[in-house]
Amino acid sequence: MATGRVSSGMINAPADSIPHLKSQQPSRRLTQRIPSAPDLWVYWHSERYGDLSRVRDLSVGGLLIETPQAVPVGETITLDFLVQEGQIRAQAVARYLKLGFGLGLRLTAITAEDRPRYAALLARMRVSAQFPDQPKQADHLSVVA
Repeated sequence: MATGRVSSGMINAPADSIPHLKSQQPSRRLTQRIPSAPDLWVYWHSERYGDLSRVRDLSVGGLLIETPQAVPVGETITLDFLVQEGQIRAQAVARYLKLGFGLGLRLTAITAEDRPRYAALLARMRVSAQFPDQPKQADHLSVVA
C-alpha cells in the first residue's frame, strides 16, 4: 500500500475507527455506499494525473468517481469538493480502476475543520437517496458531528 505525505492540518483515519455494518450479503466494504446526486463533482489530482469528475457514490470510507484517466492503483490523490456544505479537502488512495468507467478511492485523511462538512454532505446524500423526488428536503437538516 502506498503512503502519501499528510499535511499537519490533516487527520489520519485509521481503519479500525470505522464501524462495521452488517448486511444481508457478505461484503468487504466497511461502510455503506450512498448514491450521489448527479450534480456532485470533485476536483482531484495526484503527481501525474488530475481531473474534475462526477462522484457516483460515496461513504465514510471512500468514493467512486467517473474518469477516463488510467490512474494506477496505489496512487495518492488529493480531493477538493466544493459543495453547498462548504469546501471539503481530503486525501485518498486509488483502490480500484475500471477503464472507461471510474476510479474507486479510499479516504486516508481529511482536515479536522472539513470533517463536519463531509458528515453533512453524507447526510444530505442519504436523504436525497431516500427521497429522490424531494431533493430540497435536505436543505433544512443539520448534522451534529
